[in-house]
Amino acid sequence: MPANQKNIKAVTISLNIVQELIERDGARVTEVAEALDIAPSTAYNHLQTLLNEEYVINRGSIYYPSMEFLRIGEYARTHTPGYRKAKEQVKALAEESGGRTHFTIEEHGRGRYVYNSTGHLAVETFSSTGSSFPLHVSSAGKAMLAELPKSRVHEIIERYGLEASTSNSITDKGELLEELEQIRERGVAFNIEEHNMGINAVGAPVKDPNGFLLGALSISGPAQRFKGKTIREELSNNLLAAVNELELGIMYSQ
Repeated sequence: MPANQKNIKAVTISLNIVQELIERDGARVTEVAEALDIAPSTAYNHLQTLLNEEYVINRGSIYYPSMEFLRIGEYARTHTPGYRKAKEQVKALAEESGGRTHFTIEEHGRGRYVYNSTGHLAVETFSSTGSSFPLHVSSAGKAMLAELPKSRVHEIIERYGLEASTSNSITDKGELLEELEQIRERGVAFNIEEHNMGINAVGAPVKDPNGFLLGALSISGPAQRFKGKTIREELSNNLLAAVNELELGIMYSQ
């Protein structure tokens, strides 16, 4: 949270409780209290309020997030600019490339998967719809960083740092800024086992007719197959063609 902003403590506790339920795949009152270092009575009161408002459910003594969050998430997704058109391109790219394809957005300085599709060569990773990730370790993330104002890029680095996901991750600010310049020149970003070992990816930014960044399309797959000319030429060209088609579709649908 930015230093000049203050949170309402009760709201923060409730949101942290929901996050804890997700991470633990359900939890008891005592487990929530211990994990968040709050009194059991406080944890119980928050959970009961969330239960009464139908944001959690209770199975025995274990609490879980309710399907209400699915409704909220689907609302957020369908109201994401470019989503409906991007969905078509993500599916087509997966079929054409055989890889795992994503439409991703930048939100609060992190990447968030909005829609994905899986081709016949794809490897399942922890990239489920709605989950977030550091921008500097992914092709889609770096493609979006390259389009953001430099002041915004510095803010994101200052807030989150450049923590490594693998031994190939960029952790030096100067090196990252230099790579972003190269991405601006060539139009695509590469992730060579920087987010997950054994997985390579290529990503490109998606913009609206006014040049405003909407998100990014990306293709990922096994490093042994998605390498050399395959990723740097064939897949890159396919991706750029898909982005061009998507941007035209967005333009003429307005």
